[in-house]
Amino acid sequence: MTFRSFVQMFARRSARAALAAMAAAAIAVSAFQASAQSTDKPVALTGEAAAIKKLVEQKFPGAQVRGVTKTPYFGLYEVQFDDRLLYTDAKAKYVVLGAVYDTESKINLTEERQRKLNRVDVSTLPLDMAIKKVKGTGERKLVVFSDADCPFCHKLEEELKKIDNVTIYTYLFPIDSLHPDAARKSRMIWCAPDRVKAWDAYYATGALPDNTGDCENPVAKVAELGARYRVSATPTLVFADGSIVPGALPAQKIETELVNAAAEVKKLAAAAKK
Repeated sequence: MTFRSFVQMFARRSARAALAAMAAAAIAVSAFQASAQSTDKPVALTGEAAAIKKLVEQKFPGAQVRGVTKTPYFGLYEVQFDDRLLYTDAKAKYVVLGAVYDTESKINLTEERQRKLNRVDVSTLPLDMAIKKVKGTGERKLVVFSDADCPFCHKLEEELKKIDNVTIYTYLFPIDSLHPDAARKSRMIWCAPDRVKAWDAYYATGALPDNTGDCENPVAKVAELGARYRVSATPTLVFADGSIVPGALPAQKIETELVNAAAEVKKLAAAAKK
């Protein structure tokens, strides 16, 4: 049985849970498809993890397991497919789709784990392909993938006005299937003498720079960059510790993430020295 057919069967089993099952299944299916096409080599597994990997891949042909880790809850194993997770038992007889929550800490454990597994090495990002905006001391770093015609990106820009002492690197990342004119606008903004001013003016009034957008620009390369890091929605934020967070976060949440990222960067640096 393929994973897709399994998901379809699973969705039919409960009419009341159909919508939730389909939502979770859609995420999982995309992860299986992405992992099957991935050019990255999975980490070699041994022992029990290797056995579970083999069982899962046998049951879902075409799926590539990238990692297996024993969890502290329910006796389950975390199975990583590319940038997504699901859970299974030691015999891979049962599969759990969805998130695990800690009711005491109110934390989505699955989401937290995914963020750690999918971190970006911020030092390798080609920041010269982004619009650089320094606010205050600029001591903190935030990377944003943004679509010029994305309404949620507009909301994010309003929230970013409330954030100070940060350097914001904005990648012009038009999603053509949703906003067919965003790429043209992105090129025009990039070709402006003052890109920050042009970006801010466009979001404030909708006014575009007076140019044809035919200068040398990184819009196509940014699309490739986004695909490499599996950015599929805008806005998508990348914090200093490499954590990727999609969505137009409110200013307070951005501040929290900036503080957490700074602490994580220090922790990782200390661990690297040991």
